[in-house]
Amino acid sequence: MHQALKDAISICKTLLRNGYDAHVINAPLQNTLLHRNTQAAVDIACEPDLETLVRLFPKAAPVPGQRALAVMEEGGVLFYFYPLEVAAAGHPELALLRITPGIIDRLRPEERCKLRLTGFGSPETSGDAYEGFEDVQGGAICLTGLPDETLRHDYLLAVRALRFAANFDLPIEPNTWLAIVRASSRVLDYVPGTDIMDEWRKVAAESMHRFVRLLYDAHILQGLIPEVAALACLTQMRNKEGETENVFEHTLQCMRHYPEEDFHYDWLGTMAMLFHDVGKLYTGEFFDGQWTYYQHHRVGAKVTRKILRRLHFAQEDIDLLCHLVRHHMRFHFMMTDRGIRRFKALDDYPRLIAMARADLKARNGILTSFNHNMKYLGRAEMPEQMLEPLLNGNEIMRETSLTPGPAVGVIRDALLQAQIAGEVTDVESAARFVREYARKSVG
Repeated sequence: MHQALKDAISICKTLLRNGYDAHVINAPLQNTLLHRNTQAAVDIACEPDLETLVRLFPKAAPVPGQRALAVMEEGGVLFYFYPLEVAAAGHPELALLRITPGIIDRLRPEERCKLRLTGFGSPETSGDAYEGFEDVQGGAICLTGLPDETLRHDYLLAVRALRFAANFDLPIEPNTWLAIVRASSRVLDYVPGTDIMDEWRKVAAESMHRFVRLLYDAHILQGLIPEVAALACLTQMRNKEGETENVFEHTLQCMRHYPEEDFHYDWLGTMAMLFHDVGKLYTGEFFDGQWTYYQHHRVGAKVTRKILRRLHFAQEDIDLLCHLVRHHMRFHFMMTDRGIRRFKALDDYPRLIAMARADLKARNGILTSFNHNMKYLGRAEMPEQMLEPLLNGNEIMRETSLTPGPAVGVIRDALLQAQIAGEVTDVESAARFVREYARKSVG
């Protein structure tokens, strides 16, 4: 921090000790100007009138023809005092001055344009997605000029900043972040939903969980998709050890795991993970000491359709996402051969498998049912009649006159292999096969 700025802070403390509000105007910007300009000057906003200022600081003198109340030279530094006044009905941000004519005079012409100050114009819109942002090589996402002023010219930049932060996995510069949070309600008021979704579609699937987290922390998600933001108020069991979690955190973890393996670019599948538990908001019931969410997948599909229509999604995308939400629980339960066949007949079943895998990873769940279903998934390629032998154990014993024992199981397995190979096609040929097989094995 420049010494002149430290001296200005001491002046403000003197005013505060005497019962008057005061602050250094835009300290970060003035600190930069002090290190660059030969003439050291600092602008201060304060509450007292000129007479009081002169009494507290005898060197202070009025500044005719300027908006500054007074000026004081101390140690080769000019300290300008600006009146700090705001009506009770004034805009809250007017209570904290951000820019003064003196600061503007000390700026270079191109910097005045970057600040987008009224009366100084702004460059023509080039269509560059990075317009309004500092170079990301600085290691953070930072709006140019005064972040609040920059956002006032285009509130879509707030959503774009979140997109850049998510895709590049970079932090948002603190002043820029605070400006975004302050502007969250205006982002929702003035930015069309279609424009927000255009930015969202440019977020990589692997970065989606970070983007949604930022939307939530910036208080934009609460207005855009309140049904999802409200999941932070719900609690569910995380695992059989009794650990609990809120449903929103679980949703973010599912979104993080879904793009792994073969779904790195599946934006729609990752979006389905955002909505997969939204039905829990409507089906939650506290019973016998714990929360239950029965049929949340069915209800969630209906809620998802309403949300996606509100966000102006294409109809084919709405149908796909609602389908994935509706069936996302199917692969969680250990299925029979017939159940596996019914599952594999569903559209986009590989996505449903990826959703189940992500859900289990998010809660460190047990993979027994999942692995069973994956093992038997290949069997669904076989004709149904090939999954069971044409003759059961009792029928084999009747045809071969064998007594119960291991030999019956051996003949049953041999019969199934013969069916798969096409050597046996009906009950009659199956009976001949087992009689012949038993004769040869006995012989």
